[in-house]
Amino acid sequence: MSSRPFERLPTIRGKLGATIVVAVGITILISYALIAFALRNSPRDSEAIDALALARRIESGELATPPTETMVVRRSATGEVSVEGVNLGVLPPDTPGRVPRWGVIGNNVWASIPSDDGGSLIVLYASPTRGSLGRISATLGFLQSVWWQFMLAGAIAAVIALVMARWLARGMTQPLRDMAEAARRMEIGDYSTRIHTASRDEVGQLATAFNRMSLELENLETSRRDLVANVSHELKTPITAIRAHLENLLDGVEEPKPETLQVMLTQSERLGRLVEQLLDLSKLESGEVPLRREEISLAPLVSRVMSEIEVARSDRGVDLHSELADDLPSIEADPERVHQVIFNLVDNAVRFTPEGGEVRIEADRHDSSIEVRVTDTGVGIPPEALPRLFERFYRVDPARAREDGGTGIGLAIARSVVEAHGGTIHAESEVGHGSTFTFDLPISGPISGPISGPVSRPISGPNSSSISRPNHRPIAGPASAPSAASATNRRDP
Repeated sequence: MSSRPFERLPTIRGKLGATIVVAVGITILISYALIAFALRNSPRDSEAIDALALARRIESGELATPPTETMVVRRSATGEVSVEGVNLGVLPPDTPGRVPRWGVIGNNVWASIPSDDGGSLIVLYASPTRGSLGRISATLGFLQSVWWQFMLAGAIAAVIALVMARWLARGMTQPLRDMAEAARRMEIGDYSTRIHTASRDEVGQLATAFNRMSLELENLETSRRDLVANVSHELKTPITAIRAHLENLLDGVEEPKPETLQVMLTQSERLGRLVEQLLDLSKLESGEVPLRREEISLAPLVSRVMSEIEVARSDRGVDLHSELADDLPSIEADPERVHQVIFNLVDNAVRFTPEGGEVRIEADRHDSSIEVRVTDTGVGIPPEALPRLFERFYRVDPARAREDGGTGIGLAIARSVVEAHGGTIHAESEVGHGSTFTFDLPISGPISGPISGPVSRPISGPNSSSISRPNHRPIAGPASAPSAASATNRRDP
């Protein structure tokens, strides 16, 4: 027999209603059996009345011989006793006086009436309601006597239970029907439907999870559309520039001068960096890029990043500082990937910090990990943008050009790299007061050799106001583009 007898019913309301009706039916049957067993003794009074009537009929001579399985005891006024009929092996009690009496002896019922000679006549026979079989027989007899009343009451109870079950089930299953409708809308790309329920049971928890899922899908669809728009724009701009220069060269409008060729080369490099970003992120998220872990010191990586930023952003006029704890242990990590994360965060901070501002790189030990913080005094990030900051292709202001806002891939790459190393990354910000990006990496063991202390390096500009430190050195020379591996990172906001 199937453990789910109602699985073929098409609706949950139908299944719930059928389940309740079956449960009510079983409960009614058990209740009827218990009621019948409890009331099985109700016919005993009629047994005593029947016994008294039988005694009167025998005393009056209406019955010449006692009925089968009946014992008749005649007791004279002088105490003499005579037995007629079947001897049941028991003797009824003496019943003095001229009053009819009745009672039970063992499984037998008896009745006594006064006789004309001053004695008494006693009738004794087995009671059909005594003993185990008698109880069962009495129970069935009672059910037979009132079966149609019980059937009517059961039918009325079942109908009421079915109506109540369907009415209650309608409210209980409404979220499920709403989810089914929302799922059908999702099939055609509409992820905006939300399920509203005040229930805190399993259905309410399912509705909450469904709402989270639909929100994630909606955000993912928005990101996908933004990606298509951003990538299309980013690909179109350099391709259009290269195509225009090539057409001019073919038409003889321009000469193949080094300046023209340099512009075309720059645009092609821009295309290459965009493609590298997309491929890099895809491989990181799919786990196809193996991490070349080794024991490294964080100080040389920070120093290298600062040098690259000084060259790439020398015209920003932002003070760049590093403050690393002297006792930082080494970490087990991929040096190029960690460099990629630090460069991305510092480059973001510099680009979004106004002239005369400050960017600070700090690192210290926290239990079994090293915590790295990149803090700036820039424009800040709105609170509503922080939860989505590390999502793929997300930008706080989509209207910004790539030079200011990026494509929304850099921080997604940073998050993937940090999480691949077993760390976490998050951001804190206040609009108008700057931002702090923090990530941590697990410690591998102590570093052999000293680690450099605080470093201060100004990114030169008209209003640069760097505080001198022992390792301070000014930046000189023209700005140049960073390496391809570093330049692929841009701040999402």
